[in-house]
Amino acid sequence: MINDINISSIQEKTELEQGIKLPIMEEFYSIQGEGFNTGKAAYFIRVGGCDVGCHWCDVKESWNPNLHPLTLIEQVVSNVKKHPAQSIVVTGGEPTIYNLNPLTTQLLKEGVELFLETSGAYTITGKWHWICLSPKKTMLPLKENYQLAHELKVIIHNKHDIKWAEEQAQFVNNKCKLYLQPEWSKADEVMPILVDYVMNNPQWNISLQTHKYMKIP
Repeated sequence: MINDINISSIQEKTELEQGIKLPIMEEFYSIQGEGFNTGKAAYFIRVGGCDVGCHWCDVKESWNPNLHPLTLIEQVVSNVKKHPAQSIVVTGGEPTIYNLNPLTTQLLKEGVELFLETSGAYTITGKWHWICLSPKKTMLPLKENYQLAHELKVIIHNKHDIKWAEEQAQFVNNKCKLYLQPEWSKADEVMPILVDYVMNNPQWNISLQTHKYMKIP
């Protein structure tokens, strides 16, 4: 995926490979709307570039890394420090395409919690307080990433996805929190199925995209 990024110089290619620069789509301070950390104030760093290709993705504009400027991570950290955020969410796109060691090293110096949102399709770099693994059928997680997950969040587009979620749950560690999240456009259709399923399988939880109900980013 990195090889598909338009690079203007050898130096810039090196900076990208080393994680000194990343294609940043957007940054914003908001409330975490999904999964275990729902409700926490968090600064979001959305990294551009993804080849997982979920047909229901609501940020398809993040897929092409060439649409997003290569940004020095020092600038990203400087932007974080403008807000009182104690939690940082790195998401995408698929952020683990890139070397995230330098970014997390600098952010940890600020004393914040670091949360990663990933499909698990690439090797996970960086140091994280919480890893949300959201596997996709189009590009399965690497085997080693299942055991790193603190949270498994499976998007449910139809009732057949629940069976697949059960299969994915077999690979995570026994402390991993399990979440089923209705795909937004199918929420009304899928929600009754999830409610019934979770009531009969209480090891699972329902995750909602509460930020969309709150009408915030």
